[in-house]
Amino acid sequence: MTIDIDQVTHTFIAESRELLEQMESALLAVTRDGLDAVNAIFRAAHTIKGSAGMFGLDPVVEFTHVAESVLDKVRDGAIPVGDELVALLLACRDHIGALVDAVESGTLDDAALAAAGAPLVAQLQAYLDGDAAPAPAAVGEPEAADGAAGHWHISLRFGGDVLRNGMDPLSFIRYLGQLGTVTGIATIADDLPALDEFDPESCYLGFEIGFHSAADKATIDGVFDFVRDDCAIRILPPANRIAEYLAWLDEAPAQRERLGQMLVRCGSVTAHELEQALAAQAASVPPAQPIGAILVEQGAVRAPVVEAALAKQRQAPEAPRQQQESRSVRVDADKLDRLINLVGELIIAGAGANLIARRTQIPDLLECASTLSSLVEEVRDSALQLRMVKIGATFNRFQRVVHDVARELGKDIRLDVSGEDAELDKTVVEKIGDPLTHLVRNAMDHGIEPADVRTARGKSAQGTVALNAYHDSGSIVIEVSDDGGGLKRERILAKAVERGLVEPGRTLTDKEIFNLIFEPGFSTAEQVTNLSGRGVGMDVVKRNIVALRGSVDIASTEGQGTTVTVRLPLTLAIINGFQVGIGKSVFVIPMDMVEECIEFRGQPGCDWVDLRGQPLPFVRLRERFGVKGTPARRRSIVVVRYGGRKAGLVVDSLLGEFQTVIKPLGKVFAGARFLSGSSILGNGDVALILDMAALLAGVENESQAAAA
Repeated sequence: MTIDIDQVTHTFIAESRELLEQMESALLAVTRDGLDAVNAIFRAAHTIKGSAGMFGLDPVVEFTHVAESVLDKVRDGAIPVGDELVALLLACRDHIGALVDAVESGTLDDAALAAAGAPLVAQLQAYLDGDAAPAPAAVGEPEAADGAAGHWHISLRFGGDVLRNGMDPLSFIRYLGQLGTVTGIATIADDLPALDEFDPESCYLGFEIGFHSAADKATIDGVFDFVRDDCAIRILPPANRIAEYLAWLDEAPAQRERLGQMLVRCGSVTAHELEQALAAQAASVPPAQPIGAILVEQGAVRAPVVEAALAKQRQAPEAPRQQQESRSVRVDADKLDRLINLVGELIIAGAGANLIARRTQIPDLLECASTLSSLVEEVRDSALQLRMVKIGATFNRFQRVVHDVARELGKDIRLDVSGEDAELDKTVVEKIGDPLTHLVRNAMDHGIEPADVRTARGKSAQGTVALNAYHDSGSIVIEVSDDGGGLKRERILAKAVERGLVEPGRTLTDKEIFNLIFEPGFSTAEQVTNLSGRGVGMDVVKRNIVALRGSVDIASTEGQGTTVTVRLPLTLAIINGFQVGIGKSVFVIPMDMVEECIEFRGQPGCDWVDLRGQPLPFVRLRERFGVKGTPARRRSIVVVRYGGRKAGLVVDSLLGEFQTVIKPLGKVFAGARFLSGSSILGNGDVALILDMAALLAGVENESQAAAA
């Protein structure tokens, strides 16, 4: 069987990045979780080191080994955990991540990368009492350790599927050389079948290995973690090894002589030692006693307990343990995107078939078209669900952002996270990371006051930045809030007047004033820092969010804090849309935002209607988009809600609910207002998807202007 090295390396890279994320999370929680977090950090580093050793990635092994040595002393209590050590280990985690990235790009031997790790190694060695951390032993050189080296014997039998699962049995044996010296090895080929029954994808080999090392049993056993379910392993220690070996030989009496010879060949025992031990065993061992009787005789257990256990064993013999199959599979993101695109084309083709069926009115064709539509809808939902991910993974990354920025600013700030289980499209998650990062950093720099100021205001010295997410009307809402000083309304207004953004004397609402900070180049910072003050960022945040068909709002109370609310669509690919007609043009409204439809009975010059005793502002889509022609005699109002805003859209006709595949607008229409995309109808015509955030914001502004 030929192993695809590129594929296996890709798996190593993906798993290493997951372990690095776990390592970072544990480091940020180490002061709270104590030893559990330290053990998690150690396991992540040890697993990455072991995997890298299997692939011969020496720079990764060497650097991680030094970090692992420090972590081992932390576990033993020899090194206390403090902020400086956590910061150092976070930097080490970043360097290991850079090494893994270099494996992917093929630049692992880059001298600049090694130079970047040298200062970290020096700092790690300082924690090892000023002594150089022990380097991993080369093959054939016993590893130096606190304990005395001894001769181990490892009996290893690989399962038949080990090759199919992407593992190379010999790589584990080679990696033993990192822990000590393989003194001898004998191959067991008893399970090899006849040539005509031989399966090249199956493994039939076992090994008897003599091994000289100062490592403990757990460390040696850990070498085989990745192949635990695909092998049977027995490790015989140096202490009292003759007795252990004899017990092992007794378990396989048919191969007693042959296995004894292998022990001699591996150097685990000498021929003379083996002969003497076997002779002594034959002369002194009394007739075999059941283990239960021995335990009773030694007083370890009482006779009734043994009898009950034996009775239960006779009634219910132990069933062979079934290996639990993995319930997940890795899928390349590009393949997933390709699937979503094909589902979109399937929806368009299905809509065309449904249109033809309705036009021809053939009963059998109508039934088939209806069944096809139902199946396509299920396929669509299942495919979209594959791309839905929990936002918690994105939120957790900000623990590191808050930790690093708080140290840089000299502030005591913690991050509260809620709503981690809220799901949204992975494409949205990927594109929202940078805007959220800027909002969090901005809240820490501008929002949270220094500890002395907070204390003087009667607040706790520790500031809080909170991230929250929840679903609302087909959107996901993300709130970034802080308990800082809040936005200074008058300062923002004065700065806007100074820059000519607002006419002097004009009356603005709090919301309008707060939204001025999204203007390009706008800043009220009194001094420029590494984090803020240049007026670059908030305008980019809004532009990126609007590009995702989302919106952003700010609410703030001076002295109490600020909340930035980001509202985004759950998916950027396929939605349930409500189609409406304006003349011959078709527009699509996201179905999740539609509340009801009512008959339009508006008066000329009036831009609102009475909806059950409440005024409802509306906008005439025909006038908004300049559609020529005479309006329909009987028109309708589609009542929509987006966030906290509610309004009506006056349309000529209601065409109903349809699956809508979102296509981006071309560059020619990139600047078109109130549109977020397009879709292809079953007859091949193009329908335009309305940007509800922009439309409703426009309605709100017009209503406020009319009231003023």
